[in-house]
Amino acid sequence: MSTVAIPDQQEAPGGPFPPTVDIVVPVYNEAGVLEASIERLHNYLSEQFPFEWRITIADNASTDGTWAIARSLADELTNVVAFHLDEKGRGRALRAAWSRSDAAVVAYMDVDLSTGLDALLPLVAPLVSGHSDVAIGSRLTNGAKVVRGTKRELISRTYNGLLRATFRNGFRDAQCGFKALRSDVARALLPEIKDEGWFFDTELLLLAEHNGLRVSEVPVDWVDDPDSRVHVVPTAKEDLKGMLRVARRCWTGRGRIDLGAAARPEAPTATGGAFVRFATIGVASTIAYVLLFALLRGATNAYAANAIALTCTVVANTALNRRATFGHRGRGGRSRAWLRSLSLHAGALVVTTLALLLVHGVADSPTVLDETVALVLAGGIATAARVLLLPTWVFRPEPAN
Repeated sequence: MSTVAIPDQQEAPGGPFPPTVDIVVPVYNEAGVLEASIERLHNYLSEQFPFEWRITIADNASTDGTWAIARSLADELTNVVAFHLDEKGRGRALRAAWSRSDAAVVAYMDVDLSTGLDALLPLVAPLVSGHSDVAIGSRLTNGAKVVRGTKRELISRTYNGLLRATFRNGFRDAQCGFKALRSDVARALLPEIKDEGWFFDTELLLLAEHNGLRVSEVPVDWVDDPDSRVHVVPTAKEDLKGMLRVARRCWTGRGRIDLGAAARPEAPTATGGAFVRFATIGVASTIAYVLLFALLRGATNAYAANAIALTCTVVANTALNRRATFGHRGRGGRSRAWLRSLSLHAGALVVTTLALLLVHGVADSPTVLDETVALVLAGGIATAARVLLLPTWVFRPEPAN
């Protein structure tokens, strides 16, 4: 159940004068920053934004004074509306806000306004003009200026590196809280997105690219919020589960969406089944590697746990890709492929061992999480090598004599 606050003097969703852009600000227990952030955003839009706009505050199950402040802001400020959901989840809040919006373009930004507001116009302009279907802010592309801690930087780059190595996606930063899409695209994608939490963004982008939609990426200025509500370890686990679910869905052909009016005949064709199988095996291997390392770490040292976990997952990965992805059966070329795959494994073992040595060298008592982050980051290099070399070298058919 939800409640909505829309002042009489403002144009409500579905009214006679819909805005061009509806900017959603999802909030959960943000009473301390909500008023200042919305007033700052409102001032910027009023003074510098060239399109008709609306701010929608989406309160998802706050237990502090957030909802009362949101209602007060909707009463006091023009073009500000608010609604309340009884369940948590950023994805759930965005789904509800975007589904009810009558704007031509729907967007969202985090309430802390970590992203510089000057990036808002470059974000939405390609959507208004029809040049792009989805637009995202990026902290990992040329021109971005980012201020944040080392650990969060490593985790972000590791996660996005895994995505690119597994799905070969074109976008670089799936997690930046600064995104927009055309409303017709949103209406086509939202029913297909299963996640209601933090993985919502990534799932949206992966489904968009899988269906040939055009995603533009805007470099942003971004300053880390030290009071972030994101819990890294549980979120990382859910993200890995989400990656596996999306890969499996695409593998079985259920990732194709009827885009209706949002379809573009000139859009590139989505990746074929062989690549989706390759992506699924890659995600499953990464999850198995992380879990096996954590399990073995309780019984042995980090170096032995890494060697055993990496060897087991590389063997399984090679066997599955040989049969399911590249269709190699029988004895022909089997020994050659295994030798080449194991040579890649040797390189991966060297890279991950060096990563562990680095962690143990710079930290007095590194945690298992520190070791795991270092291994996944280093493993991203090895994964990229496998993505390039499995089809072009390991399983490349030999020319006939």
